[in-house]
Amino acid sequence: MPILTVIVTAAAIFTAFLGSGAIGGTPIAEAAGGALSADATPLAPASSAFSIWSVIYAGLAGYAIWQLFPAARRSPRQKHLRPWAIASVILNSVWIWTVQFDQVWASVLVITVLLVVLIRIMYILGEPRTGGWPDLILTEGTFGLYFGWVLVATFANLFAYFSAEGLNAFTTIPVGVGGIVLAGLIGVVAAIIDGGRIAPALATSWGLAWIAVARMEGSYESQALVITGGAASAVVVLTALIAWALRRSATSGRSLAAGAEQQAH
Repeated sequence: MPILTVIVTAAAIFTAFLGSGAIGGTPIAEAAGGALSADATPLAPASSAFSIWSVIYAGLAGYAIWQLFPAARRSPRQKHLRPWAIASVILNSVWIWTVQFDQVWASVLVITVLLVVLIRIMYILGEPRTGGWPDLILTEGTFGLYFGWVLVATFANLFAYFSAEGLNAFTTIPVGVGGIVLAGLIGVVAAIIDGGRIAPALATSWGLAWIAVARMEGSYESQALVITGGAASAVVVLTALIAWALRRSATSGRSLAAGAEQQAH
């Protein structure tokens, strides 16, 4: 399974780069009639937002290599994670090709399944970590960024599909504000549930911030969208930091209580 993880991840990253237009072909923003371009809907992030994929792909490559090492091979958490990691990279490649073949409706289905897979991965990452800092950075960091970004991308994808289908409500500023608020709320809930993991919150905040940047000009220029996107971005990160501080404080409190109990005995 570790070797299969390397092979599938490498193949999926290559096909993703090929399909995204990074090494030839049509860029995603220009595929499907521009349905996913930075100015297509009120929830479309600015093009610079997609640079996060370079970090995610680098992390996935690093993870695929690291999980070959003995510590990862012995880890029950990694054993549970590998099939879902493989599913996530395959789904990401499939998503890119659905857009390349102008099947925006299919891209919505695929990214929704991808989001579900990443939620499952975040649940698995709640199991004990046994690989030290490499595990923290390459597993929790990579898949945390992956989840946080796909959360925002799912909303952007939905708006792109509904807009392309002629549902004009999804091209209005009020509905755009509502979409940003909902995405931000889900990011807040995720930060609370996972105890303030920083990587997912940063990626969600990144996506929301670049939606705000994109609304500073173009067809959907709107002060309301800029303010909402910026505020949602800040609230997600702030919630994660508070949740992390509370979790750390609770852990320290339990450790002190355990130490005092041992001394008493």
